[in-house]
Amino acid sequence: MSKQKPGIPKGMRDFGPKEMSRRNYIFNTIQDTFKLYGYQQLETPTMENLSTLTGKYGDEGDQLLFKVLNSGAFLKKVDSDTFNAGENKVLPKISEKGLRYDLTVPFARYVVMNQNEITYPFKRFQMQPVWRADRPQKGRYREFYQCDADIVGTDSLICETEILCMIKRVFSDFNLKDYDIKINNRKILTGIAEVIGASGKESDLCVAIDKLDKIGWEKVKIELQERGFSEEAIEVLSPIIAQKENNNADWLLLLKNYLVESEVGLKGIAELEEVFDYLGKMGENQNHVVFDPVLARGLSYYTGAIFEVKVNGVGIGSVSGGGRYDDLTGVFGLPGVSGVGFSFGVDRLYDVLDELNMFPDDEVERTKIMLAYFGEEERDACLGIVASLRKAGIAAEIFPDLAKIKKQFNYAGKKGIPFVGVVGSDELENNTISLKDMASGEQQSITLEEVIEKIK
Repeated sequence: MSKQKPGIPKGMRDFGPKEMSRRNYIFNTIQDTFKLYGYQQLETPTMENLSTLTGKYGDEGDQLLFKVLNSGAFLKKVDSDTFNAGENKVLPKISEKGLRYDLTVPFARYVVMNQNEITYPFKRFQMQPVWRADRPQKGRYREFYQCDADIVGTDSLICETEILCMIKRVFSDFNLKDYDIKINNRKILTGIAEVIGASGKESDLCVAIDKLDKIGWEKVKIELQERGFSEEAIEVLSPIIAQKENNNADWLLLLKNYLVESEVGLKGIAELEEVFDYLGKMGENQNHVVFDPVLARGLSYYTGAIFEVKVNGVGIGSVSGGGRYDDLTGVFGLPGVSGVGFSFGVDRLYDVLDELNMFPDDEVERTKIMLAYFGEEERDACLGIVASLRKAGIAAEIFPDLAKIKKQFNYAGKKGIPFVGVVGSDELENNTISLKDMASGEQQSITLEEVIEKIK
């Protein structure tokens, strides 16, 4: 039998102890803020029914769903006529489930299934992996974690304001100072579609201008033409794309004039003004908050405010995003439940903090002390000592093999364990431990109680 070279699928990764320690630092920092704002944790299954997932992310999103083959003889339902009819006919017969694409749609399903037990407004956060059959590249993976926070059962714009505050708090905790929270309102985009004479085509408009950062205005213009927008409509849209206002107040003033004929567009402006007003009342300034009237976010379920967060000075895409949805649960038979939520992309945040060298020096969860010994009798004594250290809340380990003392010290050195407690015949006799500080080289013979006090 030939030896198989091990590997993992593209866009997936292993995480070693160092990476896991750093990831936990990110999870814990974000979770701390979620809890501070009253959000409670929830988990949903890895797989959802495809009927739950499809049609919620737009056509492009549907293409990125990982489908799971039915177990057993899944091809037995596919006859030649079905096969020749194409993939849309074959798929329902061979696959009924898929890996979740995000955490928002499973959350909506959860709300509908548990609508009578939930206290509204319902605040929940989730920290779980999601999967997208995307082309892997820097900062873009096929399996990645999201940290979502959503509140449903209220249309109060205080919720949007608190999301801005939560993002700012998390970034402050990470000591990130150069970032932008871009904010827009889907009603403004609807208003722009009306003003340029393309009413009802805001979805096409959003999909196209969502690519502005990636492909530039010239190529977006071509895509708009392909999507049926007239030359005149693109010409009326151009000033908004070209405009570079310096602050939020100037943008709002300009848009009020531009959208003067659009009732829905002006409502979007009024909602944004209310969010900024609440922000001031909460004692927060508008630093890092940037109104961007062409921010679109490609997901089709947003109806109000939309957010996207980028850290400047790094070649990594958005690290957070979200928005308001007025009727996400409606597709599951529960209409009229308004909600707003956002998500942190843990993997991208990791890459940002790594690139900027922003992880704390002590982020690796290390053993604080290792016990080394010279023989079996000393080893048996160390078993009791290591148990006492752990009872005192100190991360401790014992070298498991009878080995030369040099080998034991090498192990502690490679793992970065700061203290080694050596037990030999003298220590056994005197009921002490010879404690060596691995950084300074200093060694002293002290009691177990003194070891605990020193390390704590």
